[in-house]
Amino acid sequence: MKIFKKLFCLTLLSSVSVFSQESADIKITFSGYLETYYANDFQNSNTEKKLPFMYNYNRQNEFNLNIGLIRTKVAFEKGYANFALHSGTYVEDNYANEKIKNISEAFIGLYLDKEKKQTIEVGIMPSYIGFESANSSSNLTLTRSILGENSPYFMTGVKYNYSPSSKWSFSGLLTNGWQRIAKPNKKALPSFGSQIACKPSDNATLNWSVFIGDESIAEDLRTRYFSNLYYDFKWKNNFRTIFGFDYGFQKNSVGDGYDNWFSPILITQYSINSKWQTAVRAEYYQDVKNVIISSGKEFKTLGTSLNFDYLPNSKMKIRTELRYFNSKEAVFLKNDAEVNSNLFATMSWSYEF
Repeated sequence: MKIFKKLFCLTLLSSVSVFSQESADIKITFSGYLETYYANDFQNSNTEKKLPFMYNYNRQNEFNLNIGLIRTKVAFEKGYANFALHSGTYVEDNYANEKIKNISEAFIGLYLDKEKKQTIEVGIMPSYIGFESANSSSNLTLTRSILGENSPYFMTGVKYNYSPSSKWSFSGLLTNGWQRIAKPNKKALPSFGSQIACKPSDNATLNWSVFIGDESIAEDLRTRYFSNLYYDFKWKNNFRTIFGFDYGFQKNSVGDGYDNWFSPILITQYSINSKWQTAVRAEYYQDVKNVIISSGKEFKTLGTSLNFDYLPNSKMKIRTELRYFNSKEAVFLKNDAEVNSNLFATMSWSYEF
């Protein structure tokens, strides 16, 4: 925490000084995000965490900080740089295996042409996979979907971007692995990633992201192949819907075969007015061999949720959500007994500046 506080002060001081001395050649902006929450698992009120396969809002029966983030962006003629610090239970759960925990972003980008259609970025970057970010205010639902929680939130490596027009963008990546800052096994080759995004209109986005890389299983490496596809569109002004589908397979820990997992999801949000929103979600996640979710049994789970949001102003959101899981196998707990279902509620209060 001492390092985090020092970096926070340095970032703040540098941002303030540049605000007062901004030149035509360089521009620095400062922003932040703060999100507090309260969560309760109705079946296990005395446990510290809700569910082992969820990595946000996972402290329960207490008020806590999910994420507090400050970000500095530097823009100059031929490039840009982002540096962000964060803290909270999101960091504790998602960066548990990393030595560098309090840095959310640290990357440099360079424009490769005068039209700025091509860029190359190097460093710790937000993940290119999925439609849900670490900042909940930009997501349709308060909590992240099972597929969002169990795919990368961040990547470390090099990324090439090409946007030939406002409708198309292409990216290619070489990274240290599946949500990694440092590689746990130095024998592993860099992982490959790609992203294709199409915007046929201002109200629609079709995105396809791919990951291929070696993952450490005990002392061995197993190749993982993963695809994320989603379609995000707004319709009838007040409605927005996202349909997504994840599919992955990985080489067996023993033998030459492959184990797979997949997850379809549908989320629809309705804006009642400028102050109120609601959203419903239906999802299914299947990981029979526990490649991603280590439940100890076949993981075949159907999930639903209902969301209500209040927006006092353009920067603040107060959100509530009720969420229910039902599984074929007894992978949940109720007072230390194994059961097939789980019900929990989450409330959050976020502010961005």
